[in-house]
Amino acid sequence: MPMRAPSRPLAWQLSAVVPPTASRRMVLGGLAALALTFPADAAPLQPDWQARPLQMMMVTSPACYFCRLWREEIGPGYAASAAGRMAPIFEVDVAGPFPDGLALDRRPRLTPSFILLERGTEIGRVEGYVGRRHFYPVLEEVMQRAGLDLPESGAPE
Repeated sequence: MPMRAPSRPLAWQLSAVVPPTASRRMVLGGLAALALTFPADAAPLQPDWQARPLQMMMVTSPACYFCRLWREEIGPGYAASAAGRMAPIFEVDVAGPFPDGLALDRRPRLTPSFILLERGTEIGRVEGYVGRRHFYPVLEEVMQRAGLDLPESGAPE
């Protein structure tokens, strides 16, 4: 059976999405306000590799359910954990901007991704959130494979 062309052009169909009371001025004003919220020239986070040569970069996305879950379940205690004391964490959006000078094995595409960095060079990675019960054991295994010895094992109490 042949495909039938839509009865209206696409531009007319968009009018079903935008309320009829929205004027062009209202739409452009909203876009301008959104642009001011996210400045185009915002400088990316630049970690201090001299002060902290070992750091963890968490790659996130605003729509990532598991990123929010990690922040609720693990985030509050991460800094107190052995892994958190050894490799403090900072967050970067999957769309960027990323800190200058990173040397990653590959671009992160899955969120959350936890990338272990030594002076900006990737030495280990955990992709995805494995849950509260398995997060620290998996992270500790990645750190051990990278040749790091944790002073004490496990999650904070």
